[in-house]
Amino acid sequence: MNRMTALDTATFAHPKRNVLEFGVQPGMKVADFGAGSGAYVLALAERLGNSGHIYAIDIQRDLLRRIQREAEARGWKNVEIIWNDLEQPKGSHISDRHLDLVLISNLLFQIGSKDTLFKEAKRILKHRGTLVVIDWSGSFGGLGPLAKEVVSKDTAIALAQASGFDLVREFTAGANHYGLIFKPVGGNGI
Repeated sequence: MNRMTALDTATFAHPKRNVLEFGVQPGMKVADFGAGSGAYVLALAERLGNSGHIYAIDIQRDLLRRIQREAEARGWKNVEIIWNDLEQPKGSHISDRHLDLVLISNLLFQIGSKDTLFKEAKRILKHRGTLVVIDWSGSFGGLGPLAKEVVSKDTAIALAQASGFDLVREFTAGANHYGLIFKPVGGNGI
């Protein structure tokens, strides 16, 4: 269940600024796992213009419809909506080694099968692709997820490493979030 609104995401996670940290280049193929309100999908689409391709993947159809309407209203034809459950193996329905970048933002605290999520990112990323993880660094008195649902930065790093990723660097994703950039083991830096 996604308890975040577009305002919450934009206010606390700074999607437009954070996308600059990802190394997004024209023509890239990108997926937003758990696209939610679409703040990152729209920021990525703006950054790419009408080049490349962006997959907005979520289990909530109403949010995906909203993203689709907004992308169409802005004239972005490179946004594709995928309704599916990322906690299932091959849950993205994207081909092996197809993407340049996978974003997992404000999703870790919401799902149970975190290892499946990271394995799916590894499966669909090109050998030199990039995984970006952004999540809440705490509960902040109910502003973010419940305290027991928070996935610490160290836990996120361990989950990524267990699925075959190396941490490249950290970045400031907002006052209440951490940002992590990974490459598949053996992949070159950004």
